[in-house]
Amino acid sequence: MNTHAPSSPNRRIFLRSTGISLALPLLESLGGRLFAQNSAVGSLAGKAVNAERPMRMVCIGNLLGFYPPAFFPTKTGADYELPESIEALKPHQKDFTLYSGLDHGVKGGHFAMSSFLSGVRTSDAKGMPEGNLTVDQRAAETMGGATRFPSLTLGSEDGIHGGCLMSWTRSGTRVPPIRTPRELFRKLFVSDDAASLAASMDRLDMKGSILDSVQGDAKSLQRHLGQRDKEKLDEYFTSVRDVEKQIELHRKWASVPKPDPQMKEPKNTDFVSDLPVMYDLIALALQTDSTRIATLEIGGDFEASAFGLNGGYHGLSHHGQRPDAIKGLIKMERYQVEQFAKFLAKLKSIEDGAGTLLDHSMVLFGSGMGNANSHQNNNLPIILAGGGLKHGEHKAHPAKGPGRQLLCNLYLSMLHRFGAEVEKFGTSTGTLTGLA
Repeated sequence: MNTHAPSSPNRRIFLRSTGISLALPLLESLGGRLFAQNSAVGSLAGKAVNAERPMRMVCIGNLLGFYPPAFFPTKTGADYELPESIEALKPHQKDFTLYSGLDHGVKGGHFAMSSFLSGVRTSDAKGMPEGNLTVDQRAAETMGGATRFPSLTLGSEDGIHGGCLMSWTRSGTRVPPIRTPRELFRKLFVSDDAASLAASMDRLDMKGSILDSVQGDAKSLQRHLGQRDKEKLDEYFTSVRDVEKQIELHRKWASVPKPDPQMKEPKNTDFVSDLPVMYDLIALALQTDSTRIATLEIGGDFEASAFGLNGGYHGLSHHGQRPDAIKGLIKMERYQVEQFAKFLAKLKSIEDGAGTLLDHSMVLFGSGMGNANSHQNNNLPIILAGGGLKHGEHKAHPAKGPGRQLLCNLYLSMLHRFGAEVEKFGTSTGTLTGLA
């Protein structure tokens, strides 16, 4: 084994023990350092609830926002007229609240999109107590194995920044999405056969605790690191601990049969055509209590060509006030809202205890982009539906001065409604009043 730590920037360090290898982040302190001949350090080429029914949380995000004049009503309070892009929500107007004036106070255009559910840009995460932990993952931390899947993240791995940026753990790890209806269906409802289950359990038993198996070498490695690299290593081990929790959860649920969805396995088509199916599968996941938390990011594979439009979704969002581009953009946005409206109708149609699934599900719909044409992240388009909350109004908050509210204040209120005992979330300054 090569006993020298690699100095090339395109290679990484790993710890290994009993056939287990852990790729470590690039550590500045290791350049040119020597380790004992028997050290396991080598080189690797780099690459809540009410008394009867639980509360659920669904967060739906759009990468490019909405054309503001077609989204935000001109009148506040109740009995407002729904603008063109959100007309499909008319049957549910008493079941949701539309907010204006809420945002995270960040800038960066597309590069601030990842702050939608956290209030924190990825570049600022190091300076925050919980990093850029998103509201769905904070809620998922309270689940404690109550459901097979603590949360589900759905979306595309294509797009402006090359992947779904909706959900992040407290260690700063992006949660990769489930990309297609078939993949989601199989994850939710297709059980392993006996042989596959036995093999899976054998693999879990063999893995044990990854960190414990390399603990001695990790301690030895830490003595060679500067303070900055020690912090990096701690963050990395936190990420691995998250994986270990997932392994333990998988072991717990491996022998529990998955529910029968009473539907055929769907076929994959394209993201636009698949969107209604994804919504139906989310509803089934909530109904069967397979999970109580789900996120869905719309973007990336949401192609303008599916609507007979030229220029691409991103290009249309930079409409430059051209009427034809705005018309095309609104056409795409109306479709998204129509599918969201059907999802709300679906949740309302499903009995859940003394109420409906919508009564016991908080459904957030919005974007981390306020105006894609000008790359602004202020005044975000935000709708919150269901959850047994007080709805039916357009609530406008001032952009600055007294009464200014951050979007994380709404998220903190949602976490409280979910049953999470937290005093602060992200950049929150308190809870948002008037919800209950």
